[in-house]
Amino acid sequence: MFSKKSLKLLIFVCILPFLLNSCANRGDARKSPPNPELRVKKNMEEGRGFRLMDAVNKGRSTNFEFASSNELWRASLDAIDFMPLVSVNYSGGIIVTDWYSSSLSSNESIKISIRFLSNEIRSDALNIQIFKKICDENNRCVINESVGELNKELQRKILQEAKIYETQKKDKNFKPYKTTSSEK
Repeated sequence: MFSKKSLKLLIFVCILPFLLNSCANRGDARKSPPNPELRVKKNMEEGRGFRLMDAVNKGRSTNFEFASSNELWRASLDAIDFMPLVSVNYSGGIIVTDWYSSSLSSNESIKISIRFLSNEIRSDALNIQIFKKICDENNRCVINESVGELNKELQRKILQEAKIYETQKKDKNFKPYKTTSSEK
């Protein structure tokens, strides 16, 4: 059906967009030093560079990075750790709690849903919905979405905690870049 040459060309054309797409992720030019040597040093120290020994040792590593490597995810779980969870789906990007009520008001309970729209630590990366259930003496309940200060407070707490995790991760991954004698 296809000759070897046309099959190779077809495969190359299919793979080319993926190869070119990896080149498109550039950082903020304002945060990068203009000097190429300093830029390489900064990238290597922040763990963005390629080190041959890191690639070789990675095969022997027993450190697994799952959801714990996502700062927003960890901070969200920490913020609602007192609540029972119904659904936690990292790949789907959603956390849903069960109904929770404090011992002070047994007729009111809340349920929280957190959707992750991005892995970046910013205010529009999270969609937080809080539902409030109020029941009367006959166990008739009314459920409404709560929009207000509690949403903002929870979002602020998650973002602050995520920023702390991000800083700790950068500090942990920092490896001084050692120049070779030929680069000096």
